[in-house]
Amino acid sequence: MNLKKSLIIIVLVLVIDQISKIYIKTNFLYEQSHEIFSWFKIYFIENSGAAWGTKLSDFLPISESTGKLILTIFRLFAISGIGYWLWDIIRKQSPKTLILAVSLIFAGAVGNIIDSVFYGVIFNDSHGQVATLFADDPYGKIFHGKVVDMLYFPLIDSTWPDWVPWVGGNRFRFFEPVFNIADTAISTGVGVLIVFNKRAFPKKQKDETSD
Repeated sequence: MNLKKSLIIIVLVLVIDQISKIYIKTNFLYEQSHEIFSWFKIYFIENSGAAWGTKLSDFLPISESTGKLILTIFRLFAISGIGYWLWDIIRKQSPKTLILAVSLIFAGAVGNIIDSVFYGVIFNDSHGQVATLFADDPYGKIFHGKVVDMLYFPLIDSTWPDWVPWVGGNRFRFFEPVFNIADTAISTGVGVLIVFNKRAFPKKQKDETSD
């Protein structure tokens, strides 16, 4: 796979990701949902932390704002590293599987960092109102934006039987996380690397010589 094809994949993911986020942000109230199927809903939430909403301030004696800034800067360095890796494997004409996977991971990472860097200064708050793009009163500042999530698949939404110890009678829901297109691209890329590991990282065949 050459650079042109890799860029097409990256641009497609970014366009779909950002269009979906901007649409949700400018048409949904925070935590508003729309049922597509019983097992699939559009559910608008925002993630100001890392994976699963984890925040650095939950573990370190720093403010939430400082933690968010550190996390965003870390993501920028991570994206730079992934971008260099992608450029290097394209230059070395590595297997298509590897380039495809890294392209998806890079595109997803860039998609979410756009939210973290810019959304705080181009959108106003979504609580109790539908947000406006390029609002006069943005909800945050640069590097302090929140990642927009909306894809929700509650494949099982039930209640634990009363006889189950500790959790009996409690609500049970699978699959709980809410995510976005960028997250999907990252997960797909990682999945490709795991499932097709031998194709992505083929062992160099040694030439056998016979006497």
